[in-house]
Amino acid sequence: MDFSYFSALGIQTGIPIWLTAVLLVWTMAWKLTAMWKSARNKHVVWFLVIGLANTLGIIPILYIFIFSKLGKKEKKKAKKKK
Repeated sequence: MDFSYFSALGIQTGIPIWLTAVLLVWTMAWKLTAMWKSARNKHVVWFLVIGLANTLGIIPILYIFIFSKLGKKEKKKAKKKK
């Protein structure tokens, strides 16, 4: 495999290749986790937003720790009312 493209990209941007690889792994880990949770919660819109937006893990992290729990709280409240 020829890594000259990646070397040239690193030189042009000033970002080391290893940092690019770390950021890629970081982003994909959060993105896949959030997409999995949104699919399980049947949040189609969130699934699409997370899948299409590239934000270095910011949107997936917000979904995992904030928005995925909102749906569960609403379901618990609905069950208590019955």
